[in-house]
Amino acid sequence: LVNKNEAICFINVCKDDIKYFRNENGESTESKVFRNLYTQYMKKYIFALLSAATFMTSGCDSILERPELTKPLDETYGKTDNEYRLYVNEAYPVYFVGYNNSWGSAYAPLRGYNFSDDNASSGKQTSFENTVPTSRGSYNTSDLANSWISQYAAGNWNFAWVRKWNIMIDKLEKYKSALEEETYNHWMGVARFFRGFEYCRLVETFGDVPYYGKSISDADTDEMYKDRTPRNEVMEHVYNDFDFALNNIRENDGTQYLNRFIAAGFVSRLMLFEGTWQKYHKNDTELAKKYLTMAKEAGDKVLGNSQWQISGDFKSLFGSTDLSGNKEVLMYRHYDAGVNVTHCVASYSNGTESQGGATLALAKSFICNDGKVYKKSTVAGADELDVKNMAKTRDPRFEATFWDEPRIQAGTLLYSWKFIDRVGPTYFGKTYPPQYKSITNTNDYPVMRLAEVMLNWLEAKAELALMGGDPIIQDDIEKTINQIRKRPLDETAIKKGLQQTAPMMLSDITADFDPDRDKGNLVAGDYEVDPLIWEIRRERRMEFVYEHSRLLDLKRWKKLHYMNNKTYPDTMLGLWVNLAEELPNYLEEDNIGITTVAVPDGNGYKYIVYDGTNADEMTGFYVPEAAEARDDFSDRSYLAPVGEAQINEYNAKGYKLTQTVLW
Repeated sequence: LVNKNEAICFINVCKDDIKYFRNENGESTESKVFRNLYTQYMKKYIFALLSAATFMTSGCDSILERPELTKPLDETYGKTDNEYRLYVNEAYPVYFVGYNNSWGSAYAPLRGYNFSDDNASSGKQTSFENTVPTSRGSYNTSDLANSWISQYAAGNWNFAWVRKWNIMIDKLEKYKSALEEETYNHWMGVARFFRGFEYCRLVETFGDVPYYGKSISDADTDEMYKDRTPRNEVMEHVYNDFDFALNNIRENDGTQYLNRFIAAGFVSRLMLFEGTWQKYHKNDTELAKKYLTMAKEAGDKVLGNSQWQISGDFKSLFGSTDLSGNKEVLMYRHYDAGVNVTHCVASYSNGTESQGGATLALAKSFICNDGKVYKKSTVAGADELDVKNMAKTRDPRFEATFWDEPRIQAGTLLYSWKFIDRVGPTYFGKTYPPQYKSITNTNDYPVMRLAEVMLNWLEAKAELALMGGDPIIQDDIEKTINQIRKRPLDETAIKKGLQQTAPMMLSDITADFDPDRDKGNLVAGDYEVDPLIWEIRRERRMEFVYEHSRLLDLKRWKKLHYMNNKTYPDTMLGLWVNLAEELPNYLEEDNIGITTVAVPDGNGYKYIVYDGTNADEMTGFYVPEAAEARDDFSDRSYLAPVGEAQINEYNAKGYKLTQTVLW
């Protein structure tokens, strides 16, 4: 086997023969040898091989008709460590999606996570769901693409994965006596982690959902068609699953396999969501404390381990073709053209492919490199909100995230190039190599990284402090936000004259640190955001642009109204631009009545439309072409409705499925 392709061909052709190596007494020597080879190769190319195996065997169904042994469920399966490993492998590209695969955009940065106040486009802005769908359901574990609901940044009404984990749990219980105690505890922890993960995704999307703690048969219709279980009851089960997982999953199970620290990173994310949801939506202090405490304790497990540290530049986190040596990354998804596992996200960052475009609201949130908000900064030009100047004066993550000149390929002219290295965009106007075009991108994705755990931990602790917990001290800031701000700059950033952002000093974060801090609106039932919490939220926004975070953050904070374009006009504007100098073709005859800029006018904006004679007035914040505010929405948009087909299916069986609250 001289290369990866030959190895994969060998594995895919031979893996079905594992079953036929067995005899009545169990697994033979030949089977063990092959399984060891297969497992070792899977460990090295885990994400790449998972997708490639599906691709390469899909055309062989007419030749190889023996059962596939990567997902075996026969009666004898479940007695060895490797058998559980193979059973779990299917989950990796579904829960740790990375850049997705091929043209896939579900759960992918930029292409999937672009519905929030961070993104705008030409024409009417994408609206929230406003009618109950005809159907919203799926019944298999492979329905990743079709399950994505962008308005909720989450998946479908699908309990296939819950069933998968319950089957695994049942198997572990059945063969407990045949397993080493450590093996049993580890795989039970893995199964319960994924079951908790899946229920978190369902609850974040739908609120109350039916809870299944064991696998059921088709004959058990009372269980199959039971109504929703209250959210608090579901999340109590999730809490217990995560508690077991964090105490039993192996600390090291091999490179790129789920371990206790990776699980802790995700638990810090998922429990932060539930804790803040309970605080801001339910006003339930006790439950908020419970989940936020778990988020903090999960973060403690990671932050207390010195094997991870902020050590590389921001650009390399997303542009690297090999993240294996990056000390900030707890888990990554590897891409490899040699095994036909590639993606398209870098292509949409290469300067040629189009995007919606980042908003003025997002850009304004970036802090200046002196550590102050732009309205209070002493940095020269801090209040000049054109992209070239902002790239020089803001936290260096701004320049690493956005192209430093207006790009017509972005609806707002503010173009994100976060998910590509610095070489790719230099091919603009030329022929892009495969790694920068189409669906042949091969840069890795940091699925879970230290910076997120740091910010999850800090926010959880800050929220607990407001509820009587230990106060935030400067040392907490030093080992989180200030470590992130000390991230090294790459050579290009240094040549551009960029500077690391000044460290945050807790004593500076007073009520007047940011004049634009959300002071709340009692009439609308809104709340004032604590100054420190506000700055932690700012740090998240700068760090996670177009990643998994923004829409889910708005939902858990009960701040979805930030997406109201009419109330917050900055969510439908680009940066300051002098069209006559920078984009004169936007002032040609064909653009009369179309090209528009907005200039400050009191507490709002005055909109100036090009009429063919006022080119000298066309300087201001760029308005995307034909931009129109999204439809009005209400609190029901925090949760998704189930489909009419699912409710009718229950009715046809003599049962009732309750519709989502407010729908």
